[in-house]
Amino acid sequence: MKALQYRTIGSRPEVVEIPIPEVGPGQVLLKVTAAGVCHSDEFVMSLPEEAYTFGLPLTLGHEGAGIVHELGAGVTQFKVGDSVAVYGPWGCGRCHNCAAGKENYCSNAATEGIAPPGLGAPGAMAEYMLIDDPRHLVPLGALDPVKNVSLTDAGLTPYHAIKKSLPKLGAGTTAVVIGTGGLGHVGIQILRALSGATIIALDVNDEKLALARKVGAHHAILSDADAVATIKELTGGLGANAVFDFVGIQPTVNIAGAAVAAEGDVTIVGIGGGSLPVGFGVIAYDAAVRAPYWGSRSELIEVLDMARRGQIEVEVETFSLADAPTAYERLHAGTISGRAVILPNG
Repeated sequence: MKALQYRTIGSRPEVVEIPIPEVGPGQVLLKVTAAGVCHSDEFVMSLPEEAYTFGLPLTLGHEGAGIVHELGAGVTQFKVGDSVAVYGPWGCGRCHNCAAGKENYCSNAATEGIAPPGLGAPGAMAEYMLIDDPRHLVPLGALDPVKNVSLTDAGLTPYHAIKKSLPKLGAGTTAVVIGTGGLGHVGIQILRALSGATIIALDVNDEKLALARKVGAHHAILSDADAVATIKELTGGLGANAVFDFVGIQPTVNIAGAAVAAEGDVTIVGIGGGSLPVGFGVIAYDAAVRAPYWGSRSELIEVLDMARRGQIEVEVETFSLADAPTAYERLHAGTISGRAVILPNG
């Protein structure tokens, strides 16, 4: 089968021919219908050799959807032909967090060498994908896998981040979304559907701000030196009750810390390496700072239910597997609107 692999540190990913995985007991083989392209992949491929821990060669793709193609012995939860989405943050399945469905916070994954697909284990950017356990599959039903595969990360991650702050986002409140790309444009829709907050979106150019307005932002402003002053003006000098930074570089983290109101939340979702000092007089009184990771299995089910109700929709641009390296080039250049999706089987 064909697969997109990262094979050499510092090089472009390559489309290669590899064997179709063999299905063992308790496993599921998918024929992949769609795989999402993510900035996390770009981050992994930018790491120097001394910091790279994901193994080589690495089949990319931690956002995956497919049709059940073959079932291993003992698997009864699905049948051949079912359309499913892949829950990405795999865990041990035994610890307290995994028992609660929060495999994104598995306490044994690091010590047992368990890694998510595309981020250590073979990912979804291949014609076929092996799933270690059927609990890591969620039925898609009638949902279009191409339009919705990105919800497994670009929907689940902002949903998990926003859900914790919803008690602070009733009527008359303000939420700021920094970065309106793959995750941020879904985050805006989640905020519109689930909160009473006025949403202020920040990004670096008018095209991205136009997407933010299209998906529901009440205000869309440039992420520049005047951004904090504008947020304060729009909030009567109070600041935002919650700020969600989907970029995470130092300049955006600085904006997040300066724009939050007293008792507000700063949630740093982006993996740009920025950090926020916390201390008396350094940030607004009683402000909380969080750095969440992905989301739980039950939250993925909730996200897909929101898609079925038409509350969220991912802006997607599709690529063949042969054109997948180009998708990453365009992601790096910032010219993807919403989310890029690879179609390994056409």
